[in-house]
Amino acid sequence: MKVRSDDEAIALMNDSPYGLTASIWSGDVDAAEAIGDRVETGTVFLNRCDYLDPALAWTGVKDTGRGASLSEIGYAMLTRPKSFHLRQI
Repeated sequence: MKVRSDDEAIALMNDSPYGLTASIWSGDVDAAEAIGDRVETGTVFLNRCDYLDPALAWTGVKDTGRGASLSEIGYAMLTRPKSFHLRQI
């Protein structure tokens, strides 16, 4: 979809109850990062939208769901820590 400005693109991208991923196509990495910071998604792709990196968390916001998968963060969400407060007598 053609837009007149980055602000218009961001407004259209954020006008959704979902927020799993965004794909930004640009030759300017700094501009893409600035847009990605404003887009309400859990994942931002630059010049691609077809790859999941196992080292990066796969997560969403809004009505996309809760939690994360992949990466150390995703694996940590599959565990349940237990604390023991022990005092010897």
